[in-house]
Amino acid sequence: MQAHAHHEPHALSAPQKMYLWLAMVFVASLLVADIVGVKLFRIPLPFTVFGFDAIEHTCGMITFPITFLLTDLVNEYYGPRAARRLTYIGFAAATYVFIILNIAQALPYLDAPYNVSPAAFNSIFGSAKIMYVASLSAYLVGQMSDIAIFGMLKRATGDRLIWLRATGSTVISQFIDSFIVSYLAFSLGREIFPDPSSPAAPIAAIPAIAVTGYALKFVLAIAVTPLIYLGRHLMRRYVITHPG
Repeated sequence: MQAHAHHEPHALSAPQKMYLWLAMVFVASLLVADIVGVKLFRIPLPFTVFGFDAIEHTCGMITFPITFLLTDLVNEYYGPRAARRLTYIGFAAATYVFIILNIAQALPYLDAPYNVSPAAFNSIFGSAKIMYVASLSAYLVGQMSDIAIFGMLKRATGDRLIWLRATGSTVISQFIDSFIVSYLAFSLGREIFPDPSSPAAPIAAIPAIAVTGYALKFVLAIAVTPLIYLGRHLMRRYVITHPG
């Protein structure tokens, strides 16, 4: 019995356990970003940079950059196939949550004083459907771009310059992500599902909207670069050198 306990037929190795935990944080970060992204925040700056005197964006930016960080870390140690699998898992989880939210909205309402009002529920989970779909579409394209660019830079740099492939791939893929989500959420999505209170933005206005969001993503991509090195250190210390 004791020998069997130490040799479980389907026990996970240390790299497999690490991948499982990374996938958990990845999916949680993506889902939280999609849900809280309905709220916008504004942080005034003590100075003006390129005409901007405040940071304005969705609360989804609290966790969304973590998904790109984890994608690069998985790509570094598990390869592009594992990174793409992580992206697919996140996409499937987000799609599942989107379906459940729509089912919850469609269920008959219990008229009771202790129940949340339909207006309150729908204002959070119903008003941001276009943004949710736009964000999820941009996420899929952005993540695939990040994986491809990271792989290209890794082949060019080998085991050196991890900051270049991690930051470079994120900066470029976030640029793509910003333009896609801005176009789908503020232009095409509103044309397909017209709302008099939220008219579609003209195509000419999309670059300005995208650049505003990308500026914050660019700063965050640079800021999280040290975390790549921290993750690399932890992977080498606790996974690569102790694979059992």
